[in-house]
Amino acid sequence: MSEGNRRGIWLMIATVFAFACQDGFSRHLAGTYNTLMVVMLRYWVFAGFVLFLALRRPEGLRAAIRSERLAIHALRAVLLVTEISIIVWGYTLIGLIESHAVFAICPLLVVALSGPMLGEAISLRRWLAVGAGMAGVIVILRPGAGVFSWPALLPLGSALLFALYSVLTRLTARDEPTFPAFFWPAVIGAVLMTALGLPQWEAIAPLDVVYVLCYAATAVVSNWLMLKTYEAAEASAVQPFAYLQIVFVSVIGITVYGEHLAPAVAAGTAIVVAAGLYALTLDRRPARG
Repeated sequence: MSEGNRRGIWLMIATVFAFACQDGFSRHLAGTYNTLMVVMLRYWVFAGFVLFLALRRPEGLRAAIRSERLAIHALRAVLLVTEISIIVWGYTLIGLIESHAVFAICPLLVVALSGPMLGEAISLRRWLAVGAGMAGVIVILRPGAGVFSWPALLPLGSALLFALYSVLTRLTARDEPTFPAFFWPAVIGAVLMTALGLPQWEAIAPLDVVYVLCYAATAVVSNWLMLKTYEAAEASAVQPFAYLQIVFVSVIGITVYGEHLAPAVAAGTAIVVAAGLYALTLDRRPARG
């Protein structure tokens, strides 16, 4: 293993830990205040971070953010705003563990959407991996078992929206640099969330100001670490370690919020993760039917 990939793996582990902490703070804040307001605060920090990066780009601000695909970036911004709002709402209704267990299907949905949207050939084995992942989600949701509730569909909808966002990101990356694809959803999303979240503003308790600052800090750190991860290593080398976010989130859910890991959720998550890892191994070698 190259030194870059080894460093990238550790950076990915740090990245998903930071994202898990961010999710933990968002669960508390959205459980206390309006979800749209909480997501707005996240976007203010996110937009400030990408603007700071843009101002430091060696080619200059205008060149760094120039794009011929602003309409697609606007659509991506809407998808990302909606996805984040839905899953944060889901945290408050069904908890961190179950939300992330269902959301783990997202990489497999990216595989399924890459065929019709990007014209990529999808082998039979990739379709089998997608099918296995969906079976895992069914195990988690347990329809017909008397425990299913509509909020459990929120992380599934969120996963679909983020998969669409990811596929459109790959589409824009075909013919322009990656930075505009990072910059515009943050800035456009901040404008959208300000319009939606500001009317929902609530006074923040003094102790929760500390949580808001921690939430903002983890938002910046997680995105910075993610950039550094993909600068250091190949995506295929580090992507399997992204599933550790489920582990970190589960620890936070159990120790901080008193959630429990139901056997069906654990089994379904194992199926989804195994299917996702199998799909990743297929990406490392030429696809066959």
